[in-house]
Amino acid sequence: MDPKSSPLSAPPLNPEAPIVPSTSIPKNRDFLIHLEAYLAKRDGVDKLLKISRYATKFILASSVLPSNLPLTDRLKSFESSVGVSRKAFRLGKFLQDVNAFRGLSFTSPAHFFLALIAYGGEGLYYFVEQFVWLGKAGLIDKKHLSQLQRISAWCELIGYIGSVSLKVKELQRISEDEAGVVSNIETAAVGGLARLADGEKLRKLREKKVLKRLSIAQDLADALMAVADIRDGKGLLSGKLLLSSAGLLSALISTHKNWVSC
Repeated sequence: MDPKSSPLSAPPLNPEAPIVPSTSIPKNRDFLIHLEAYLAKRDGVDKLLKISRYATKFILASSVLPSNLPLTDRLKSFESSVGVSRKAFRLGKFLQDVNAFRGLSFTSPAHFFLALIAYGGEGLYYFVEQFVWLGKAGLIDKKHLSQLQRISAWCELIGYIGSVSLKVKELQRISEDEAGVVSNIETAAVGGLARLADGEKLRKLREKKVLKRLSIAQDLADALMAVADIRDGKGLLSGKLLLSSAGLLSALISTHKNWVSC
């Protein structure tokens, strides 16, 4: 879940409102400048590490490399080290969820409840992950790691349940706005009036709809991995190849979202 977004907090688009071009992020940015800005962010580096980790897990799970190959052992060591490194990026990250929740404008009691589940669950997940990192780093006795990781996984799963629920509702709102704009375009076409503003609104709404669907897919993939963590990698839908594929999918989607918003 993206802590910087506020699901359902934005009012419906007004079809009559003029389009104001955004000047904050140039469309044609120099690639290296864009990359520098991306890597300057905590999430930018974290998502690249996530791609590296799950791409490695996918290679190992697919049995492409023989188990007795020295490269296989190096990849296992790399994957484990990257996993620990990523946890260091969770330090203080729970504050993003706290501030995002504080900044929401609740439209109904149901919205408040779902937002509390989404941001509260994810915030607790990031908070507990700080202690998981301290345990893996050796500062906290490792005998507590198993319990901490289980608590972390449960918090993460609860957060994704709330996040997906909010995003589904947001997707419904976007579809309603899209239908309104389409209706305006059809009405204008009958009257022989072409409105470029409506066409631009429709394009932006459809782009937003695609990104929202991708975000839901990402949350579902991460939720699948959280369930596997809760069950210690046992049971249905806990295969290593499936989980590594879900992790890689989530990493690619989140990297794309962060790149576009950077």
